[in-house]
Amino acid sequence: MHTGSSPSRYARSARRLHWLMALLVILAYGLILSRGQFERGSLERQWVVLSHFWVGLLVLALVLPRLWVRHRHPVPPITPPLARSLEAVGRLTHYALYGFLLAQPLLGLFTVWLTIGAVKIPSSTWALPSPFPVDPELAKSLKGVHIWLGTAFYWVIGLHLLAALWHHLIRRDDTLKRML
Repeated sequence: MHTGSSPSRYARSARRLHWLMALLVILAYGLILSRGQFERGSLERQWVVLSHFWVGLLVLALVLPRLWVRHRHPVPPITPPLARSLEAVGRLTHYALYGFLLAQPLLGLFTVWLTIGAVKIPSSTWALPSPFPVDPELAKSLKGVHIWLGTAFYWVIGLHLLAALWHHLIRRDDTLKRML
């Protein structure tokens, strides 16, 4: 089962998906945070929000392949090994990250479906119709959860980054090197 990488590193496919998804998440955040730079209703603002949405869908499309790769290839051990309590915290943080990577795009998709009834495909006349009836109140609630969860995601990502730096600079183990 373990192909394409040494036992001391994650599989090449896992590393590529990790960094690609990290860049996409940064792009999604950058896009949505930049919308305030444009006037409400302007084409530029609409483009930024639509781009945020499609980057989110790309993240969603990559979650299952990433989980499949994670399942298919063993996680390389950390050298030197961690205490069980730290291992548990790391595992919990990773589960939270995967949960966010799945929940955030789904909340965004359902919000659009419940707001306008379809997801329009850019530069085409095609649209992906909603399996649900339009429901502005539910859409508003889901959008609120999406925004709240996005803020929580900042903190979990920050914890993930700080942990990587702590492992590399203070503990001096190979945690970060396994993903490079």
